[in-house]
Order: sequence, then structure tokens, then C-alpha cells
Amino acid sequence: MSDAASGPGGLPYRPCAGIVLVNADGRVFAGQRLDRPADQPGAWQMPQGGIDEGETPRDAALRELIEETGINADMVTVEAETADWVTYDLPPELLGKVWKGKFGGQKQKWFLLRFNGRDADVHIDTDHPEFSEWCWMDAGELTAGIVPFKRAVYDQVFAEFGARLKLG
Repeated sequence: MSDAASGPGGLPYRPCAGIVLVNADGRVFAGQRLDRPADQPGAWQMPQGGIDEGETPRDAALRELIEETGINADMVTVEAETADWVTYDLPPELLGKVWKGKFGGQKQKWFLLRFNGRDADVHIDTDHPEFSEWCWMDAGELTAGIVPFKRAVYDQVFAEFGARLKLG
């Protein structure tokens, strides 16, 4: 991770909102990415996405929630957000290939959302699906299943929200 204003190659960071969706048991929503390379055993992640111009990070998180999971904002309670932006750099093999080459990584605001619904309320078969499957995982299991260049982000986010994950 980097604390600099720009990422690799001097490219800016893409503003993004991330969602730690946690159920009453303290387990975290994880989705298996549809776009993972065939030779990659798994690419589990939490919902996240870009912040549109004029949108607050919280509004972006709630929009991404419904776009990626089918869960409406009225089915969650926003419990916390990261104190600061969390950044990561793209690895060299992805630099210039994702996000039309405009960004060197992401700066993310993460939100802890408590899921008040039922598993049947989750619908990943959205208009523009990002996940092929989903499940509830323990934070450590999810961190182990994320692509390596995002692992430090997950460690940081779970460290900040850790005490609240089990509250339900």
C-alpha cells in the first residue's frame, strides 16, 4: 500500500467505496469474481466500486451494494466507516490494462454494513453481475482468498472494524 497522492507511474488513484457486509454471526459477504483468470484458483472479494462524480463515498457504497448483491439499503445498518482512505497500487502486470489505463491503483473508503435481511434477499444475478457465487466467510478466510495485491487492504480494514464484526 502507498500513502502517496498518486500510484505507480505517477497515475492517480481511482476513488472507490468498499463494503464489509456482515451478518448476525459476524461472518462477511464474499463474492467470487466473474472476471478472474482461468488459471487463478480464486478471487474472492467484498463488494466495491468507483465513486461517481458528485457522489459521496457512503452513497457510492449503498449504490454498489444493490448493484453487486441485490441488497437494498433498507436491509442494512451502516455501523462504521474507515477513518482514512485506504490505498493500494496495481501490480505491474495490470498497470495500464484496467480502468482504461487511467489509474495506478485505488483509494478506498470502507463501510461496515450490518445485514438485517435473509440469505434469500441476496441476488448476485444483477443487471451487470460481478460475482459467479457468494458465501459468508470469516474475515481471515476472506483475506486468504483475496488476490495478493489487495491483502494488505483487507488486513487494514478488518483491523479497524474487527471489534465490531461480531456485534449483531
